[in-house]
Amino acid sequence: MKLVVLTGAGISAESGLRTFRGNDGLWENEPIEAVATPEGYFRDKKRVKDFYNKLRVSLPKFQPNAAHIALAKLEERLGDDFLLITQNVDDLHERAGSKRVLHMHGYLNELRCEKNEEHIFPFTGEETMQTKCPICGAMSRPHIVWFGEIPLFMDTIEHALQTTAEFVYIGTSSVVYPAAGFKQIAKHFGAHVTCLNLEVNPNDPNTDENIQGKATEIVPRWCENFGK
Repeated sequence: MKLVVLTGAGISAESGLRTFRGNDGLWENEPIEAVATPEGYFRDKKRVKDFYNKLRVSLPKFQPNAAHIALAKLEERLGDDFLLITQNVDDLHERAGSKRVLHMHGYLNELRCEKNEEHIFPFTGEETMQTKCPICGAMSRPHIVWFGEIPLFMDTIEHALQTTAEFVYIGTSSVVYPAAGFKQIAKHFGAHVTCLNLEVNPNDPNTDENIQGKATEIVPRWCENFGK
């Protein structure tokens, strides 16, 4: 693997999408514990489904930006030597043209079975209390990894981090685990680690190179020069 990329909320923020959690502890004016925990879901399923319905229906209003597009073009160049891991649940990477994408925190345009987490299916409409899993008929739920749940694709991600030559993290503070540990794993196994972010820590022992700025400005430049 030549390159593993991790993207966070910062890359989608430049398309106008609000970041996952504001300084006030709210996400789209809802308390995190109400809409992003299993306890909140089982306490009030309709509230949670309606919350993600609102996010899902708003997605077409937001467009991929220059950073999303640059990563998709870099993937075209590298092919299977490229893997994109995103903490974001939106579809902007896909709409930019990215294909090798792992949504470690889930995906708004999919639902999953409430009883069997392996039953995952595409969904772009409005989930109701009558929406069922098409595989087994149980109730559906948003395909989102909530606090207290294990992020997706962790085995695949760990293998990629251990075998990549380059790891870059974009638009993420890289302080929330497990994603915060990705740079350490990659560095330990010999990868060159780069941070592209609005705020950087020049003293981070697991980062070889810091490039500070807006993703829409620095990511296209970095992608254009990668491998040259």
